[in-house]
Amino acid sequence: QVQLMESGGGSVQAGGSLRLSCAASGYSYMGRRVGWFRQAPGKEREGVAGIASDGTTTYAEPVKGRFTISKDNAKLYLSMNSLKPEDTAVYYCAADRSYGLTIPTLHYSSYDYWGQGTQVTVSS
Repeated sequence: QVQLMESGGGSVQAGGSLRLSCAASGYSYMGRRVGWFRQAPGKEREGVAGIASDGTTTYAEPVKGRFTISKDNAKLYLSMNSLKPEDTAVYYCAADRSYGLTIPTLHYSSYDYWGQGTQVTVSS
């Protein structure tokens, strides 16, 4: 049974930084495509960053240049810098069950496994 668990969320002031982590059990990030999503109150879940099996990355336009996605065999990370109040949301990690996919994606339907989410709150 695959389980993903996010950590590292919290409250920061605008301009601050946070680093989210996603630990997996029953799943290895090696050779897999994974990503981060977020959902703000009253809004739909949106893709934030994705990383393919070969390390190729993609980012949503609002976070380009501020967020960095990375992974090792054990964890998925999202480094968030220059945070803005509009980044406030619950952040979710997501994982694809397939191997070897070299195109990163921010499409919700591409992912098979989801974490429970971690809250990020950015105050002005």
